[in-house]
Amino acid sequence: MRQDNLLHTWQEGMFVIFVSHQWLGEAHPDPQGRQCAVLRTALQSMMDGSLKIESDPVTVMNRTTTFSSDERQQIADGFLFFDWFAIPQITARLEGVNEDETRSDAALAVQSIPAYVEVSNLFIALVPELTHTVTGARCNYISWLSRGWCRAELFCHVLSHNRYTSLVVVFSTTEAEYMFPLDWQLNAIADGAFTVESDRAAVIRLGELAVRAKIEHLSSAGPLSSYRFYLANRAQLLGQKKTWDVDAFLEEFRFSSFEAAAKDSNSMNGIMCAVFASDVDLIRSLVKSEADVNFRLHGLDHFGYFDSQTLLMAAAKSHQPAEVLAALIELKGDVNMQAANGASTVFMMRSPEQVRTVVAARAELHKGGLPLELTPLTGVSSWANVETVASMLESRCDPNPELRGIGYGPLHGIAFFSRSNRYANEIAALLISHRADVNRRVQPRNRYCFLCAVARAECAFNGFGASSLMTRVFASMPGITPLGMAALVGAEGMTNLLLESGAEPMANDRGDTPEDLAAANQHFHVLQSLATFSV
Repeated sequence: MRQDNLLHTWQEGMFVIFVSHQWLGEAHPDPQGRQCAVLRTALQSMMDGSLKIESDPVTVMNRTTTFSSDERQQIADGFLFFDWFAIPQITARLEGVNEDETRSDAALAVQSIPAYVEVSNLFIALVPELTHTVTGARCNYISWLSRGWCRAELFCHVLSHNRYTSLVVVFSTTEAEYMFPLDWQLNAIADGAFTVESDRAAVIRLGELAVRAKIEHLSSAGPLSSYRFYLANRAQLLGQKKTWDVDAFLEEFRFSSFEAAAKDSNSMNGIMCAVFASDVDLIRSLVKSEADVNFRLHGLDHFGYFDSQTLLMAAAKSHQPAEVLAALIELKGDVNMQAANGASTVFMMRSPEQVRTVVAARAELHKGGLPLELTPLTGVSSWANVETVASMLESRCDPNPELRGIGYGPLHGIAFFSRSNRYANEIAALLISHRADVNRRVQPRNRYCFLCAVARAECAFNGFGASSLMTRVFASMPGITPLGMAALVGAEGMTNLLLESGAEPMANDRGDTPEDLAAANQHFHVLQSLATFSV
């Protein structure tokens, strides 16, 4: 590539696309060229507009973000950073192997990857579901997100000084979406997997430097709300623990007085900072000074915290210790308040301890509010871990609830969100062991019937493959089963589990079978599983 003048030294003003991926071999990163094939097609489709990049499925229900024509042109004129051609003589990181190379100039380039990320404009996580050619392990979004170096790349991009730090996840040639912000916030570098364990300490230091630099930059450049958000979340981002004394809190978070911190109505006011910092003593003191314990969030959508959600919801979904929720409830936080979409705090539980706390507070465990009307167990099954789901089931939550509103249940939820929940197969197996119906059909009601009808009309006009992912989802939703959901998103492990549990390849109301849905979204690995079970 150097001989063909295809390699360029970075210069100010370049639009740089950083591609992060998981190696599929040891001697070569992509022995069969399958990752590269997805990347080539996806980039071309981004440029010509045929690949619609939208917000993730959670965010899109609250706000919509799409690629603009200017961004498509920037990609067309941009430069690509891909480790195996941007770094000379790169080799796989293996314990006890290639140790001379790890001390070479090439290794120094590897260690400079965060600097390359820093100057990138667009970060692409290239995560099609493929098989590692040596280990046989499945490589996908979950496995990519578990790796320490991938988390470091992610952190360095998000925490760069660039004002716009787009993160796009490419699942297949027809599926790409903006990353859900909590996916990076709740995956600390310190907890990542490292092939070479000695890398951990060095990479953690990189993360610490990136967080510190981001906070220092926002301290002078603003906005103040972002500065406070990162400062409050610093301990969690770094996998550490910190409490604040009052004077340090006021000085560092830039409140003129404790009363001002308590009565501030801005998006990152005093009590929001205290909740994200997991500081129970500060929470109590702020409420004593008349802070609003039922404060509704606003202006934090870009961090994954949506308008109308409450302090208790923010505490739950940010994985705060149960003591934080208990303090808020004791201080008269309303555990049954609902967000604009009808979700409650229980819908957002992330640990068994949190569940026990809200159960003790007599939270509503069985019904969801308008308009979504999803039950709390559906939310917990979609985004929490297996222990939290077990705690909900122990509290007599029904795995086969009456379907209202958008019309899907817990097993549909975990099937749909399975490619971003590492506990998905365990959760589905637990639900099935509690007699969740593997062949239950989604039944949208009221406004969602209309939305699905509009989506079907759009797919009929534009073609199913040419429509955006969420349009395809809504068009496919009426009558879809958990197996159909798994096929739609290309979740092979979930597909196999459901088939082994007696799921039948039933068509949805549009007439699409699971095979049709997998094929339309280029999930050919799932087609193999479906074909095997249909013989």
